[in-house]
Amino acid sequence: MGTLVEAGKTSQFENGVMKKLDIQGREILLARVDDNYYAANNRCPHMSGDLSRGKLEGTVVTCPRHSSQFDLRDGSVVRWLKASGVLSKIGGALKHSRPLTTYKVTVEGDAVLVEI
Repeated sequence: MGTLVEAGKTSQFENGVMKKLDIQGREILLARVDDNYYAANNRCPHMSGDLSRGKLEGTVVTCPRHSSQFDLRDGSVVRWLKASGVLSKIGGALKHSRPLTTYKVTVEGDAVLVEI
């Protein structure tokens, strides 16, 4: 079990919006989807794209660099990269798919806490 660190107050996070945060020297992506909060590494495991600049659809974040997609609920890979044919084979050979590291989020009162 890690340490719970306050990431902010519930009023600071709008529904359907992601924010890049620095929490104990780590670049963390925090997203609110309805009344649920999700935290993950902000850098894509494919080519280190800044996920906070990507697109959030439900709980799926799309990396702005090569369109890799991850489910913020558990970090699972939805799509490794958006390419086909030769480009897909080259991309897969260079970097095998890896899940996104996620962190447990707890809300206590109006405090959003991330377990680091």
